[in-house]
Amino acid sequence: MTDLGNTQFFRVNTENEVSVKRVLDLVYHAMEEKGYNPVNQIVGYIMSGDPTYITSHNGARSMIMKVERDELVEELLKEYIRNESWKETEK
Repeated sequence: MTDLGNTQFFRVNTENEVSVKRVLDLVYHAMEEKGYNPVNQIVGYIMSGDPTYITSHNGARSMIMKVERDELVEELLKEYIRNESWKETEK
């Protein structure tokens, strides 16, 4: 008999999830390989949400669409701050 007084936990295996950082890396290199300016194209995608800014080469478009755009911005900002690039401009 099941004890209805306890909460059951359901865990999903997340081993196959790709990090946002890895997605950005894959997309960046796919854009470079196809001769696009990766920064301009990724910014276009983040601002508009239009996936056609991203090449389908090496599955880049399908990978980036699995990540929320706000997560992309968050990862980019965290990496920028982590590298302390903003401190260099104050000197």
